[in-house]
Amino acid sequence: MPAPVIAGVDGSAESLAAAEWAAREAARRDRPLRLVHAWNWHPRQDGEPATAAQRHFARRVLREAGERVHRACPGIRLDDEQVEGPATAALVLAAEQADMLVVGSRGLSGFTGLLVGSVALGVVARATRPVVFVRAGEEATDEHFPADDGSGSTRTGYRDVVLGLDLGDPCDEVIEFAFEAARLRGARLRVVHAWQPPSLIVLGPGEIGLVDGVQRAEEWLGFMTAVLQVWREKYPGVEVVETVTEGRAQSTLIRAASGASLLVVGRRTLRPPLRARIGPVTHAVLHHAMAPVAVVPHD
Repeated sequence: MPAPVIAGVDGSAESLAAAEWAAREAARRDRPLRLVHAWNWHPRQDGEPATAAQRHFARRVLREAGERVHRACPGIRLDDEQVEGPATAALVLAAEQADMLVVGSRGLSGFTGLLVGSVALGVVARATRPVVFVRAGEEATDEHFPADDGSGSTRTGYRDVVLGLDLGDPCDEVIEFAFEAARLRGARLRVVHAWQPPSLIVLGPGEIGLVDGVQRAEEWLGFMTAVLQVWREKYPGVEVVETVTEGRAQSTLIRAASGASLLVVGRRTLRPPLRARIGPVTHAVLHHAMAPVAVVPHD
């Protein structure tokens, strides 16, 4: 059986939106969906690992999420499970068996339910599989262009998939994830790289760091074209738009994601993973990007 798409659910509006998004993605990828509810293990004095109330709440959360998923995607192959925490470790362990892990996000105001603060950051910092963050209120129509009358529709084409590409460290895993996401949607892939001119302080005598911005942009664009050439050949049906912009990567990607169906960024894995670290760019887009954000780990 192919690895499932896993959605972490905790009863919040964010996690229910994540479960629906995960169901649509599982259908696109022809994979089963698994709903996972993680709760911290607090043994009672008599050794009972969980109270009846905890088990009842977990069953209710999974049942409600399952009902919502079946309404959105009636034909989806679905199962669910309860896993004991700590929540970060439980979700990271579940993700190891997944094609991807999908969780809910409140964005700027933080994370909710079992995915609170350090838990959510810990999951994305330690997971070995891609993690997708979905905001509350995300609907199927948000992935598509509006209809001619301006109303939401799922019959129109998909909005762009945006790839935030670090040309200083272009990683195959991140690029492939973005191309595959665009292929599955029949969407255009917009590849974005933001660059900043070098500081005068770091330039040595005779260095050519003072070339004008147009020339520097052309150099970055040429390098991007070379990096993407092999992927264009592998995915000939995907339309690719290449963009290089002078500015901060965080603000550039947040703007690019405003009209996208999905934003894809990378995260370098640490071995061993001594601490939860996701980098300032990824941290910023998780808090501010309006589109779902896929964080793809790479060596």
